[in-house]
Amino acid sequence: MNHSQVALLPKPVFNLMPREKLESSGASSLSNEELLALILGSGSHECSVFELSRRLSEFLSMETSVPTLERLRKIRGLGKVKAAQILACLELSGRFILSDKAIPVSVPEDILSRVAYMKYESQEHLVVISLNSANYIVRIHELTTGLVNQTPVHPREAFAMAIEDRAVSVIFVHNHPSGSLEPSPEDISITRVLCAAGKILQIPVLDHIIIGKRGFTSMCRMFPDVFESTFY
Repeated sequence: MNHSQVALLPKPVFNLMPREKLESSGASSLSNEELLALILGSGSHECSVFELSRRLSEFLSMETSVPTLERLRKIRGLGKVKAAQILACLELSGRFILSDKAIPVSVPEDILSRVAYMKYESQEHLVVISLNSANYIVRIHELTTGLVNQTPVHPREAFAMAIEDRAVSVIFVHNHPSGSLEPSPEDISITRVLCAAGKILQIPVLDHIIIGKRGFTSMCRMFPDVFESTFY
């Protein structure tokens, strides 16, 4: 094999730079460090872009909430401008994921990306997700923000936004700041109340999902008898 033939051979994927790898295999093929390297663009006088992205990846993997600009700047080699770039990307991705773009829902996992931010909250939040007749998300509304471990809700407020959206069904989601994924007696009780109200309004509650730092719990899967109508 001569040199001209060698030059025509495609590069192995593992030798590709992040931008080339993205072009050849798509963004999903990149590791977190490679994605961060693309965002950063260059390193600093202290380290290369790949070393900086490694430090940043390790830092973000240990965070339990979206970091502040001040915390990001504590990463050695990450200056004010690059820290601002990373923070802007995190914020933008959250806004895009939580936008009103309709997506089909067939299992609880389909909505997790839309409410993943809740696992970082220090107070309990409750949201209602309005669905249309094809199980597409119409809107997501935050209903209440409570104390560290509880947030009260009245069925009147719980369904007001869904009625405005002309929702055919709804899913409720709340977080447990403690990290526990076990439904409390209060969770089960309010779920029964919400399901009963939904039956009267003819807007069935398909699920009530609990979000925590370690994952989620579908109360419909745990207590299917509580729910009038399910889609699992």
